[in-house]
Parts: sequence; structure tokens; C-alpha cells
Amino acid sequence: MPIKSLRIPTADGQADAFAAFPDGDGRHPGVLMYADAFGIRPVLREMARELAGHGYYVLVPNFFYRHGPAPLIELPEHIGEEVRPAVIAQLMPLIEAHTAERVLSDADAYLGFLTAQPEVGAGPVAVTGYCIGGLLAMRTAAAHPGQVAAVAGFHGPVGADGPDSLRRLFSELTAQVHLGHAETDMTPEALGELNQALDAAGISYTSEIYPGTIHGFTMSDTDAFSPAALKHHWDRLLPLLDRTLANS
Repeated sequence: MPIKSLRIPTADGQADAFAAFPDGDGRHPGVLMYADAFGIRPVLREMARELAGHGYYVLVPNFFYRHGPAPLIELPEHIGEEVRPAVIAQLMPLIEAHTAERVLSDADAYLGFLTAQPEVGAGPVAVTGYCIGGLLAMRTAAAHPGQVAAVAGFHGPVGADGPDSLRRLFSELTAQVHLGHAETDMTPEALGELNQALDAAGISYTSEIYPGTIHGFTMSDTDAFSPAALKHHWDRLLPLLDRTLANS
């Protein structure tokens, strides 16, 4: 799968990004993929290539671009538990500075750029994200109900802003939704409350705890990685995209 480095014009500058897409001519359904807080690195390129291999144009922006191009901090090849607290401490100011207003302004730019690419077909797009990227994906989908047909979030803090904000978010969603939660992030009781809110909003969704997982289970360069859970993630994500983007 070809990988292309890109720069996306935004209201506040330019976001560095990359895209993965199938070889050859033709246009493909577009997918905006938000990384986890550790950002663009080899594992994200692997995941984008994997998704592109199923016929999608996958755009992955550095959503912390205001602080510089990726990588913003030096990451080890493997982000083990012994280094994770120090890495998170470096990233936390960037996470806190990434306000809802910035998220929505950037989402406009990312989706506008994605749909303008010559390799991307007409029609709706999908958004997916990991960790904080899952929350960004949900906010992006809610802000673009006519454009985003599917949204998926994995081990993401979708309820981070509290129940009232969550209800407002769900009330604006028209996309089909899949949420894959880590066992350490979501109790069965909290899952029930979340799913009740999705039901009340009339959203077509699946939302489940992936058994035996901890936060970050999709990322093969972390101690949280679970090969079985990553496969389960693809088994949920690919049919969702196939259903919703078949005509793109």
C-alpha cells in the first residue's frame, strides 16, 4: 500500500499527516483515522496500511500539530509500563490544550482535505480513532452528520465530558457506531448506562467490552497489546465500513 506524506491547511496553520491507499488507479471510500495520544509512529502506519488493503483511502493527521510535527516527543520502540507514566506526563499538556473548539475546527479541515483528494470517491466517509482519538472521532462524526456515515472508537474516553455532554453528542449523531471498550476502562454498569444513552438517541450501534483487555489493546508497540482483541477490532470495523461506505 502506498504511503504519502501530506500537509493539511487548517485555521491555525498546517497539520502534518500521512495517507495510505490502494495501489493503482481508481477512487476509494475515505476514512479519517485518529491516532492515540502517542501519535503517528510505525504502528499507526501499519494499521493504516492494513485498512487501505481492504480498499480504503486512510488519512491520519497529527492532531497535535500546533506544537510541532510528529513525533513531538521521543518514543521508545516499545512503550512499556516502566516508561508509560513519563511519556504520558510529557503528552498531558498537549492533550489539555486540545480543546473541543480546536477539535471541531480541525475536523472541518481534515474532512475537507480528505474528500478533495483525487483518490477518494464521492459519498460519505468514516471516522475511526484510538484512545483519545476515539473521542475525537465521535466529536467529528457528531459535527458532520450529513458527511460521516460510520464512526468507531476503541479504548476511547467517549464519556470524558460527563453525561450531559454525552447526551448532546449522541443527539447529533446520524452515523452508525461501534465502540470497543477495554475491560479496565469500562465496568459493566457503566457500559449499560452508555448503551442506554445510545438507545435513547436512536443510534444504530454496537458497544461492547472486549474481554480480558486493558487500555490500549490495539497498539502492538505497548504492553497493553492483545492480538486477539486487535483481530476482534478488525472483525467489527471492517463490516461497519463495508455496510456504510459501499456506495462511496
